[in-house]
Formats: sequence, structure tokens, C-alpha cells
Amino acid sequence: MREPSVQFVGDPRFLAHRAPPGHPERPERLDAVQSALEPVRERVACRPPRAATFDELRSVHDERLLRILAATRGGRDGQLDADTYFVAESYDTACLAAGASIDLVRDALRGGTPRGFAAVRPPGHHAEAGRSMGFCLLNNVAIAVRTAQRELGGPRILVFDWDVHHGNGTQHVFESDPDVFYVSTHQFPFYPGTGDHREIGVGRGEGATLNVPMPAGCGDAEFVGVVQRIVTPAAIAFRPDLIVVSCGFDAHHDDPLASMELRFEGYRAMAEQLRALADLLCGGRIVYVLEGGYSLLGVQEGTRAVLESLVAARGTALPAAPPLEPGSMLRSLVERTARIHGVRIPDLGAA
Repeated sequence: MREPSVQFVGDPRFLAHRAPPGHPERPERLDAVQSALEPVRERVACRPPRAATFDELRSVHDERLLRILAATRGGRDGQLDADTYFVAESYDTACLAAGASIDLVRDALRGGTPRGFAAVRPPGHHAEAGRSMGFCLLNNVAIAVRTAQRELGGPRILVFDWDVHHGNGTQHVFESDPDVFYVSTHQFPFYPGTGDHREIGVGRGEGATLNVPMPAGCGDAEFVGVVQRIVTPAAIAFRPDLIVVSCGFDAHHDDPLASMELRFEGYRAMAEQLRALADLLCGGRIVYVLEGGYSLLGVQEGTRAVLESLVAARGTALPAAPPLEPGSMLRSLVERTARIHGVRIPDLGAA
């Protein structure tokens, strides 16, 4: 029997990061992930997480922040800001989330299992080098990518953040790094206030940050179209060794914190496009790390779409994008992005 080509990391210990009453980032989110996993469980290799080391965490985060978080271990419940809580087990749980993300990225780049999904809590993409915020304690994706760079000689990594909120922390960690291409689709204006289309990176990393801020109400046509006409040519121009997806499901139409209209079919089309890109560009290497998503229906449907794309025997060919309708929101998004990034990505906007 062939070994599964997809790894799934989940663990009951991720439930120990317990939410205050009414908080949207709650343990039940992982019940929705498990529901989506059941139909494909026999086609994935499930592995437990291990805690990231202090040295791995320090690749991204300031020691002062790490000391503050470590001091919460075993103590009373509390808040780091108005949105971001901790309980006695939160720091240890966050270390598991970072370690799970590192191991999937490392394994894919070292020639092991090429595809993976990390069902982790707490999420990470808002966490800055020196500050936890936006439900996030440690930046799981940034730690995983930076650790891989340190260990493996500087692989080129595309981070695609499709969470409905802009990943300010991840962008800021890599905005001067030309070997990490950060691409984000997000509702705008919206929390945390960053992610304007004119934020393109700094210094040597100029052009390696690509933001697609989207107005409230965008749905399958806009999100899938952006992946086809912006993310795809950007990825082809960059030629990554690995694609990492900061995988929030809060652009789902049922999500209580946002105002987007993505449905199962949209998530499935985006996931299939990314799988096809990974097969075309980087030996099928693609890793998803769970971020937000606060409707249990949205998390279940989004996870199902992603896992079905990952376990498929092979990705589909890159489909041709439908015509850009004059006056459409998608056309506006593509044209605005092309004005800024078209010199660096000549095929941006093409079908």
C-alpha cells in the first residue's frame, strides 16, 4: 500500500487554549475540522505535534515577548489585548501550533510528504515580532518559514494568506526578504488596518509583498478570479520551492466577524488552483496552516474543500479564467494590482 502523500496534524491538546464565554476563537472550531477530516482520514497520515523550541520561536519573536508569554504558563486566565486571551495552557498550546507548522514545512522541503494541513490553535498571522494580537500568540507560519530558511539554505517560499483579515505580522516579518513572496487577499478597510495595495515590501524585498484588499461583499467570482489572474501569474513569476497557505475560513458567507460571501465551491476552486500550481512549480509541495474562521459551517466546508484537493491523486490542469466583465469588481481589482505589480509580473491579469 502506498504511503499517504498528505500529512494532517491535529491533537486534543489544541483544545486546551480555552476561550472566554462568547469569544469567537473557541475550541469547537477544531470539531468542525475533524468533521471534514473523517471522509478522507484513511488517505492522510495523521501525526501528533511537537512543541517548537525556544530557538525556533526566537527566529521570529523578540525574547521579551517570549518571556511574557512563558510567564502565563500555569497561572490565571488573562488578556494580552482586548481581543487576545490566554489561559494557563495557552503558551504550551501555542508552542505546539508553531512546532506542527515547522514540521510540515520542513518535511515537505526535505523531500518527505509534500502536502500537509496543520489544524492548530491559536492562530498566528497577526502576531508581530514583539507583540501578540488579534487572537494570535505566536506567528506559526512565519516561524515555520524562517526556521526552514535557516536550516535549508534559503528556499524560496510563497506565503498566500487568504484569511479575511490581513496578516500584518507575517507581512512585517518578511517585507524586506526577497526569498519570501507574501500575497494576501483580505477585506479592506477592516482589522487590523494594514494591507493597502501600495504596501509592496521594502528594500531588497520591494515587490515581494502583494496585497489585494477587497471590499465587503466579494464572493466566489472575485476570490477565485483573483487566484486565477493575480496569484497564479505571481507564483509562476516567483517560482517557489514551496507554497504555504495561511488558511483562514472567515471569508465564508456565514462568518460572524466579516462581510464576505465565499462558499464551498469557491474554496474548492481556490484549493484546486493552488494544488495545480504546486504540482506545476514545486513538486506538489503545499502546506496549509489554520488561521481564522469563526463559523463552524465555514470551517467545516473550507477544510473539506482543502482536504479534497490535497488527497486527489493529482491536481487538475490550470483552468482558463473566464472573461473579465467590463465594470466588474474583479476587473477593478485586477487592473489596480496590475498598475502596481505589472512591471514585475508581466502576465498579471492574463487568463
